[in-house]
Amino acid sequence: MARGELTRRRFLDLSGRALAGALTAPALVRSSGILCARWPEQNPFSLGVASGDPSADGFVIWTRLAPDPLSEDPEAPGGVARGDIPIGYEIATDESMRNIALRGTATAEAAFAHSVHVEAKGLGAGRPYWYRFTSGDAQSPIGRALTAPAPGAPLDRLRFACASCANYEAGYFAAYRHLAAEQPDLVLFLGDYIYEYTEKRLPTVRRHHVPSAATLPTYRDRYAQYRLDPDLQNLHASVTALVTWDDHEVQNDYADRWAPGFTDSEPFLKRRAAAYQAFYEHMPVRPSHSRPNGPDMQLYDRFAFGDLVQFSVLDGRQHRSREACDQTPGIGGHVETDASCAERRDPARSMLGPEQEAWLAAGLSSSKARWNVIAQDVMMAQLRERQPDGSVGFWTDDWNGYPASRSRVLQHIHERRVRNPVVLGGDIHSFWASDLKLDFDDPRSPTVATELIGTSITSNPPPYEKFAAYLADNPHVRFFESRSRGYMSTEVTPERMTTRFQAISDPHDPDATVSTLATFVVEDGRPGPVGGKS
Repeated sequence: MARGELTRRRFLDLSGRALAGALTAPALVRSSGILCARWPEQNPFSLGVASGDPSADGFVIWTRLAPDPLSEDPEAPGGVARGDIPIGYEIATDESMRNIALRGTATAEAAFAHSVHVEAKGLGAGRPYWYRFTSGDAQSPIGRALTAPAPGAPLDRLRFACASCANYEAGYFAAYRHLAAEQPDLVLFLGDYIYEYTEKRLPTVRRHHVPSAATLPTYRDRYAQYRLDPDLQNLHASVTALVTWDDHEVQNDYADRWAPGFTDSEPFLKRRAAAYQAFYEHMPVRPSHSRPNGPDMQLYDRFAFGDLVQFSVLDGRQHRSREACDQTPGIGGHVETDASCAERRDPARSMLGPEQEAWLAAGLSSSKARWNVIAQDVMMAQLRERQPDGSVGFWTDDWNGYPASRSRVLQHIHERRVRNPVVLGGDIHSFWASDLKLDFDDPRSPTVATELIGTSITSNPPPYEKFAAYLADNPHVRFFESRSRGYMSTEVTPERMTTRFQAISDPHDPDATVSTLATFVVEDGRPGPVGGKS
């Protein structure tokens, strides 16, 4: 039987049971003095396991109790109607789980859909561990997690991959399967992990369970449906993650308190609070750092891997200024020229907000790492878009809508001589490799950093011919390709960073193959990508 048939059969079975209503709550019994759950004929670990936020002495391990993951009962998310439930966990030094390094009991909180976020500490630096959860008579799959090397410790190599823009309706997640098969040390999710809307115009490969996500129960449903995908579930069980978001985790093209179609921000903030909570409930992030507080959630963070790489993971949505010249409800991101929108160049506008900008600058200035990676959601390079009337426009929803903020970041990198800065992004559903210039309007301006952007896992691309025509006005762009879906795979050594643009053969085929579309190298001390099609 084909892999795709197994996937569809599994999904239909799960969704059919979900439509029948929430399952009976588990029985609670005492075992060794601990109140435990019993799960007759149910799998409470249907959404799998995940690890993330690695440090030198630990990481976060995650799961969520969901015996009926697509339950439509708002009082029983995941089919669990009772209150908090204790859950056991074990972390071992071996895959067979014989040598237990850490064990304990955590709480699956009803307030957070019975999700569990264990901040494991006291482990050895720079090595793999294996972990699992138990709830009564049920046991989760075994996951693999990785601690970071000690700060400043010599590190010869780090391998990581980047993924973004995975629309469930637009294709199968074969790209996740191939990414996991590469066995990188880390996977970076750079936004649009889910899509909040349901596609109405384009052909769909498979359907979202609920038409749109706008409330806490519907956002939970969306994450649960994505997490039921076996390729995504296997990736999370295999590779430790760093995560940030873009817009579709909440609503397309939102900016801080503002979303297209809302004249009053209060209704949107309620929606944002629901979306942020569901994000937290399904991601392996630290509760001590990222537990949401209404419509607010701390996400940006910094991670060091020995003396080799420092990751600055940014939040490009929650703190940004509103969209430039977004005067008509429902516009969101759009193209504006300098003549039509003076607001775009307002120096007070920020992509990150003043506090996050200052945090990023301070971290880059103090970094001792050989490579400084800025992991974020959207394109940073300037992209001039020549209009039919000959004028030049700029897209307002990425860094082109916040050029003063971009200039401050690049000026700081230049002045402080930040070592080997590389910006990673997604959002635009295409591969890009670009020089980041101190002044994009001056061709003689120095290149101060490198930008590499990965295409979508499945989401539909921008028109190739239209965007290829823009390249003549953007000589700092070294590579563009929108006709392939896939991910980025990177190996870092002290001497160079090598990134492969990995393309799958067909997002509509669950058994799609993968090949290397292009390879780019950034040499130590020489900003800018060198390479091209393989």
